[in-house]
Amino acid sequence: MTVSRRDFLRRSAEAAAVAVLTGADLSCRGGPATRGGPAAAGLDWTKGVCRFCGTGCGVLVGTKGGRIVAVQGDPQNPVNKGLLCVKGYHVALAPYGADRLTRPLVRKEGGLVEASWEEALDLIARRLKETIEANGPFAVALYLSGQSTIPEGYAALKWMRAGIGSNNLEANARLCMASAVAGFLTTFGSDEPSGCYDDLDEADTFVLWGANMAEMHPVLFSRIVDRKARQPFVKIVDIAVRRTRTTEQADLYVEIVPQGDLALANAVAHCLVRDGKIDRGFVEEHVVFKRGRTAIGYGLEDDFKFQEEPRLISFEEYARFLRDYAPEKAAPLCGVAAERIEELARLYGDPGTRVVSLWTMGVNQHTRGTWMNNLIYNLHLLTGKFGKPGSTALSLTGQPSACGTVREVGVAANRLPADMVVTNPEHVAKAAAIWKVPPESIPARPGRDAVEMFRALDRGEIRAIWIQTTNPMQTLPNATRYRKACLRDDTFVVVSDVYPTETTAVADVVLPSAMWVEKEGMFGNTERRTQHWVKMIDPPGEAKPDLWQIVEVARRLGHGRLFEYPEVAAGKKSLEQALYEEYREFTVGTGKDVATYAELKASRGMRWPVVDGRETRRRYVEGDDPYVPRGAGIKFYKNKADDGKAVVWARPYEPPPEAPDGTYPFWLCTGRVLEHWHTGSMTRRIPELHRAVPEAFVEINPEDARELGIADGNAVRIVSRRGSCVLPASIHGRSIPRRGLVFVPFFDESRLINEVTLDAYCPISREPDYKKCAVRLEKA
Repeated sequence: MTVSRRDFLRRSAEAAAVAVLTGADLSCRGGPATRGGPAAAGLDWTKGVCRFCGTGCGVLVGTKGGRIVAVQGDPQNPVNKGLLCVKGYHVALAPYGADRLTRPLVRKEGGLVEASWEEALDLIARRLKETIEANGPFAVALYLSGQSTIPEGYAALKWMRAGIGSNNLEANARLCMASAVAGFLTTFGSDEPSGCYDDLDEADTFVLWGANMAEMHPVLFSRIVDRKARQPFVKIVDIAVRRTRTTEQADLYVEIVPQGDLALANAVAHCLVRDGKIDRGFVEEHVVFKRGRTAIGYGLEDDFKFQEEPRLISFEEYARFLRDYAPEKAAPLCGVAAERIEELARLYGDPGTRVVSLWTMGVNQHTRGTWMNNLIYNLHLLTGKFGKPGSTALSLTGQPSACGTVREVGVAANRLPADMVVTNPEHVAKAAAIWKVPPESIPARPGRDAVEMFRALDRGEIRAIWIQTTNPMQTLPNATRYRKACLRDDTFVVVSDVYPTETTAVADVVLPSAMWVEKEGMFGNTERRTQHWVKMIDPPGEAKPDLWQIVEVARRLGHGRLFEYPEVAAGKKSLEQALYEEYREFTVGTGKDVATYAELKASRGMRWPVVDGRETRRRYVEGDDPYVPRGAGIKFYKNKADDGKAVVWARPYEPPPEAPDGTYPFWLCTGRVLEHWHTGSMTRRIPELHRAVPEAFVEINPEDARELGIADGNAVRIVSRRGSCVLPASIHGRSIPRRGLVFVPFFDESRLINEVTLDAYCPISREPDYKKCAVRLEKA
């Protein structure tokens, strides 16, 4: 019997996974199902969603005696079809670290001591009230996460906008997905992908732009590998600055210099236009051409301001713009031979080849991240490889609900739900009507984005900040500056989390949070799928959900009316349900209609827009998207400014703000590894994952290491203009960077590489660039 690679990967992962925590007998796993899952002696199985990465994998959670004792992939979930990655198979262990936070902590005489909930919440309310009275509501900030649930994000949005009266509401998704958002908005007039995971099962060529999917999105990558195993003509192209496990599966490895992706994408577009490989009918009917400002800066100055100045151009003007990126001219900028550029262009230009482009942080964490998103869409719009099975440009999400909570709900400095913004009076009026508050109570001035929020904290313009479910003292670039700001006496910092972190260490109040299935919740994933899970176990000790924490502080400040629902008071609905249903009112009729609460509970999630109980696989496509008029074929109806057409942007190559020189001769690129999630606050407490990768390291090209006299395992000091970090060298590890570049993962709190990184960002998306700064290496 032939076993597909996907089946082999599933069996291997399941065999390696440690799913049982308490010794429960799972020998009956193949027996009759309970709640849609497999049976095991004495276990109650319930469907849920993995809380790692933005794939949105379905899990079956087995509980016994009030504890999670087993987990497995949900075979009925269309996202992962029963497969999980190594983190997913071990997710059941995440709540059970020995140092789990279980009681509130309050800083007294320089140290954190245990306190009652009453004392902690009263203190928070008093300090917020004093801050607002002395400095105004914009001196208060709330910083959430792409791991917050949809009800939590919506409650935070409602409270900050209509209660506190501040738009200083942000989330850590600014650090990973903001460029994707800006790319969608500038190209299509609406955030979030048009395609879906189904396209991975139908494409002929996969072009990965700065995406190590084998480690960062392994379940989705398994679908690609499976497609290739079944159809040998399928090709995988890996465009990257280092050889990774993804490269091992690729047919074509295109190694670029940092920032060279801008020139490469334009060079491919030039070849398509030059050779007549564009779909003229599609372009004439569905596309306009624009050009914006250039030399736009890098956000290095505090309180950096930028205003785009788009103007329409003709196709002929666009073609002339591309002449500067003929392969021979672009090759020195991108580091790719002209012949290889032509080869990549032929893949995009072949009308018989279905192409899916995929990208993550290599494109988004970029000082021109918005531009790069635009340039990838250009390739699909020019060739008409859009809205068809197996032909799409799919931006991959990094967190479980960066889409559902942050982007769709609007947990950002200027956003409201469903693509609405605080600067539009009509949008504010709609929010005020739903929330039953005066429109003037919702401030029209945007708040500060994540980097500027913490810069303002450092300058003393923000005096109080509440951080939930994230660890910015380890994740912010140039982090030393912001750690010092949090430790000052004139700032008040509240942190809600499940474990001690670099951020709880600088807090004035630490609140112990419930996590994952210790509460009811919903997440929204990459393909617009909203998924629901029920509370399955109680949190430990006195830990409470973030939603409960927000509501309790709001009540103490006189904002309790925002969270009063008769059906909740009567016990007919949970607060989570009431908030979700209210949030849904924003989306209905907008083309971003999320499913009803009942539909979510009865399904493995639904992809919006959901109209009359029917989900949408592909946006903007007639017959699939209910908002596309009959006979239109494809209609970018959200982009009203351009008469329902998408935008092809002329975006030039521009150099990075910092590049190697004689003093700092290496590029530094940071990122993740397969086994660990972001700052490792959960995965490092899972013994199997911690043992697999116990510490961070610096990957060095073997030839560079030989010239420097560095051997595998040697201690190496990485030094930048901002700070330094000592790590062991990895010379022949799982990944090999290009010459002149080193790579460091950021999960290790004992080796804070973000004290070295540069806090430059894309001026349009305001997302920092973690992939490019100049460093030198020293033997430690």
